[in-house]
Amino acid sequence: MTLKAAFIFLAGGADSATARAVVSTPGVDLTVVGAKDYADAEGVARDLVADGIVAIELCGGFGTAGTARIAQAVAGKAAVGVVRFDIHPGLDGKSGDSLFG
Repeated sequence: MTLKAAFIFLAGGADSATARAVVSTPGVDLTVVGAKDYADAEGVARDLVADGIVAIELCGGFGTAGTARIAQAVAGKAAVGVVRFDIHPGLDGKSGDSLFG
């Protein structure tokens, strides 16, 4: 059985409808999606779960508040994990919580 997983990253101005790709291996189909902010990422996460994704990993730009928002958005229908940076180099050394929270 192939694991259907996703990785959501934050990138200001990203269009989550087009900033996406799927990487397929024998054991994992990984959907990668860029979201412009937490609200966009919540919608992305709900759509991914509706498409059968069972595990979502979030980029280090998601702070604790952002991670909680995604977990709440999927309502237990997918496991949610996060790569952790206290400050993210791609977000000018800030946490997503201070930018998007």
